[in-house]
Amino acid sequence: MRRGAITHESVVKTIAEYDELGREAFLLRYGFGEARSYVLMHEGREYDSKAIAGVAHKWAQGRALAPGEFSGGKDHAAAWLKRLGFQVKAVKNPDWARDEIILACHLVMTNDWKGLDAQDRRVVELSALLQLLPIHADADRNDKFRNPNGVARKTFDIATRHPDYRGKPTNGGALDVEVLHEFLARPEQMTEVARLIREGITTGELQALAQPDDEELDDDFGAPEGRLLLRRHRARERNKGLRKKKIDSVLRKGGSLACEACGFDFEEVYGDRGAGYVECHHVVPLHEAGEGTTKLSDLALICANCHRMIHRHAPWPTPAELRASIEHRRSTRSRTSGSIVQQRGVVASEDQR
Repeated sequence: MRRGAITHESVVKTIAEYDELGREAFLLRYGFGEARSYVLMHEGREYDSKAIAGVAHKWAQGRALAPGEFSGGKDHAAAWLKRLGFQVKAVKNPDWARDEIILACHLVMTNDWKGLDAQDRRVVELSALLQLLPIHADADRNDKFRNPNGVARKTFDIATRHPDYRGKPTNGGALDVEVLHEFLARPEQMTEVARLIREGITTGELQALAQPDDEELDDDFGAPEGRLLLRRHRARERNKGLRKKKIDSVLRKGGSLACEACGFDFEEVYGDRGAGYVECHHVVPLHEAGEGTTKLSDLALICANCHRMIHRHAPWPTPAELRASIEHRRSTRSRTSGSIVQQRGVVASEDQR
């Protein structure tokens, strides 16, 4: 039996059974607990989404799924139900993303590192702004998503983690502390990051960017400045028109399409298949890259491996800095290899005596 192979009809039948038995009896019969992440909305009523999805398998495939065979989150039950056209709503709001904490931390900093009340106009304004950020899907938000009360609590989570705070810290996460220390270490840069996020949301530029694929969201794309500016950075790098202009500009000047960091040349290695291919890296730091037009001088030609290494974690090296690191490592390995060969030669010479 394939998990997730349920139909709209099987879900409707399950809902009818749920209504007939009642919530408690239905969950007890099939061994499910109450929904903790998502609920199914149908004709004005809420249903435990994981239980509905699991039991729907009985009508579609002859056996209900047991609770331990799948998850109730967006990877399994919630995704299956949404794929069939049903409305699924989050029970609790998603964790705060780095971008959201950056905006909250900036607010706390401007308030002399003190928390703010929910009635404060700055909290109300930030609440409205956070609800516009294109980070969390609508289905993952409930009615209290980033409301003034929640924003006010977050400002105290940040304020009570400041090194000068002497009381007991409120509940908060490790990410709150990380962002706080970024502001303490780089106040001007992080203030500019907060300004760019606000500006991008106000103008609609950041909302207009396509949602990134999973590759762009993994741990190998690290940026203290948050996901939204990274998303814009990647969009500029993938602009086909700009990439073509950069390549044409380099070739017109008699240059090659070799990687500016390691020297790898796709055509030299792969022949015709690699001709004309190279990736572009936007060298302007995220906290400096505003809405201005990207210039060709902002782009560097780079191979896929070096590009990945630059983006892997902050601080990002420039292609020149990565090239220096590569050359230093090559030089060190060459000296080490030469020393080993020399030592082996001495040993061999002594053995021949």
